[in-house]
Amino acid sequence: MGNFTLVFLSFLAVSVVIQIWLSRRHLTYINAHRDKVPDAFADKISLDAHQKAADYTTTNTRIGIFELGISTLFLLVWTLGGGLDLLDQFWRDMAFSPIMTGIAVLLSAMLIMSLLEIPMSVYHTFVIEERFGFNKTTPKLFVVDMIKNTILTLAIGTPLIWVFLWLMENAGSLWWFYAWAVWMGFALLMMWAYPAFIAPLFNKFEALEDESLATRIQNLLERCGFKSKGIFVMDGSKRSAHGNAYFTGLGANKRIVFFDTLIKSLSPDEVEAVLAHELGHFKRKHIQKRIGVTFVTSLIGLWLLGWVMQQEWFYHGLGVQASSNYIALMLFMLVSPVFTFFMYPIMSFFSRKHEFEADDFAAMQTNANDLIQALVKLYEENANTLTPDPIYSAFHDSHPPAPVRVAHLATKMA
Repeated sequence: MGNFTLVFLSFLAVSVVIQIWLSRRHLTYINAHRDKVPDAFADKISLDAHQKAADYTTTNTRIGIFELGISTLFLLVWTLGGGLDLLDQFWRDMAFSPIMTGIAVLLSAMLIMSLLEIPMSVYHTFVIEERFGFNKTTPKLFVVDMIKNTILTLAIGTPLIWVFLWLMENAGSLWWFYAWAVWMGFALLMMWAYPAFIAPLFNKFEALEDESLATRIQNLLERCGFKSKGIFVMDGSKRSAHGNAYFTGLGANKRIVFFDTLIKSLSPDEVEAVLAHELGHFKRKHIQKRIGVTFVTSLIGLWLLGWVMQQEWFYHGLGVQASSNYIALMLFMLVSPVFTFFMYPIMSFFSRKHEFEADDFAAMQTNANDLIQALVKLYEENANTLTPDPIYSAFHDSHPPAPVRVAHLATKMA
């Protein structure tokens, strides 16, 4: 067993142990607080709703531990178990060109991974979500979505993979920089194209019909200096009872989207407050900051790939005998989450900081109490636990815990 194999296994073992430890803490903490609604929510959320959220969260956490074990097993099978090596040899025997072989290996590996994920996806949708009253997806819609996703992956992924492999093969020692430029250009293009061309393949987007609410929202947008392609309501209830709101797109192609479930459950004041929060991310330049972080981390990652792909220990240490550009790319995608796992709490910290800043902005543009009331309704309707374990939350959660967030907003009330 080589040195890199030991390093890989050590990082993997530590990350798995930490994740299991955090999940068990989370389960213990939630169960310990299951029988009492936190004081800050005692007059807002019933005990039944609080317990439903606790049970929903613990169910998902337990399943998450199981999925962690399965995904770890699959990773070991793909790497040290020789799975990727066998797949590579199968396509090499077809005697295609190196680039075509690489495309075949990468696409077939992703297809196999997607197929292996189907049982758990079915269980999540038709067992867990169904049990807690959230699932609205039919088996037919589930299959149609899966087929659409597969077609999109092939249509978009195939030419992108070809460009990457061509650059790795022909662009010299700086291929990683050119590939980074292509990847960033592609990411920005997808941000621009997604709301207009991709999202409508899965959902219907209709203009907001409530003229009074539309006027309020338009006034808010004008106060905030936000220009968009429109305000849309998405038929989220076709798949789930969960509610949400977001804005998407880039440049002049930005649009605001409300789930129909959210529009039905919130008052006009609360809808305006939720939108003000989303606009807070825009005004505080959170989107640009996240794009900037993605630019930097992607550049570092591709530079690192450009180095490790020249090292034989990288291939042999991960169970692959024959080195190649496409195998290096596949291995890097497979194992990089193991080595970047310890960045999660850092990313979570900055994400929660952004949420506080967006809440502060919303409190300046609307009534802070309206946002509190909206959040309480969303916590209840989405069965978000009010009592996450603090350490688990700090490590994993992109949003502040409910009591902390509501207490912060309460300080902004006049």
